[in-house]
Amino acid sequence: MYPPIPVTVLTGFLGAGKTTLLRHMLQAEHGLKLAVIENEFSETPIDGQLLGDQPVELLTLANGCVCCSIHVELEKALFLLLDKLDAGELAFDRLVIECTGLADPAPVAQTFFADEELAQRYVLDGIVTLVDAVNAERHLQEAIAQAQVGFADRILLSKTDLVSAEQVEALGQRLQRINRRAPQRVVEHGRIDLAELLDIRGFNLNADVAVTPTLRPLAPLGKSPDRIRTLVLQSDRPLDLDRLSAFMEGLLERHGNALLRYKGVLSVAGDERRLVFQGVLRLYGFDWDTPWAEDEARESVLVFIGDDLPEDEIRAGFADVQD
Repeated sequence: MYPPIPVTVLTGFLGAGKTTLLRHMLQAEHGLKLAVIENEFSETPIDGQLLGDQPVELLTLANGCVCCSIHVELEKALFLLLDKLDAGELAFDRLVIECTGLADPAPVAQTFFADEELAQRYVLDGIVTLVDAVNAERHLQEAIAQAQVGFADRILLSKTDLVSAEQVEALGQRLQRINRRAPQRVVEHGRIDLAELLDIRGFNLNADVAVTPTLRPLAPLGKSPDRIRTLVLQSDRPLDLDRLSAFMEGLLERHGNALLRYKGVLSVAGDERRLVFQGVLRLYGFDWDTPWAEDEARESVLVFIGDDLPEDEIRAGFADVQD
């Protein structure tokens, strides 16, 4: 059995600096062999040789990294890389997928859950979104740019040296309202510690959602200009498992396509273990985690990042599942 290959999805609106960051990842002294799938609609290709007439073209760099330019569906490129890896024609430790600036990350993420073989051979490690601090206000008027932020496990701010500290702070607050799960970091001309981009484990089923710095209180804003926002539900009362299941099933049935990312760590009545779950749109998983410690406050936390979710309806439904 092969160990699964970690996958990082790199997204961000046009001109945010994805290609510059990708060059840094490929050239850094990290000792890793990265494979990169780059869509041909990228603003600037990594190397002119990558683009040709073939549906899938491969170029091996001097440091052992592999670039793959695709003119076909993502699945074909993923299987091609596996075939060459298994045949000993290529060697790589990790995969980075650079999305086009106008791409929705949802289909890319779903690829690694929908196909059984791909789910066994690859593991989606995290979605990293770059945000151009200079043009963010204009970009975030577009629903797809908001969705890219909403899907993120890490948000990287580029071009912060070209705007004021006050603008960076205001942008950080806005991005946090859209996505309170994702830590924000500054990337300078494509340079950032690769530890921020690798081993994120953003899609692991674990109990790390409850106490993250991104859940700190936000200053009141009034009516949000953004359709995509974060909704955080918390309760120190145990939850009834049957009513919780019905609540989640109803939520997914009515609003599944609007739930970009969601994660929960729950205290269930009559069980000493944490129940953890997370999902992307209508695809989700759940499992029992470690028991609550005797001196630990048993608090349920659910974080939803969604597109124009009915907040009052969801809060009322969550209140009904509490014992």
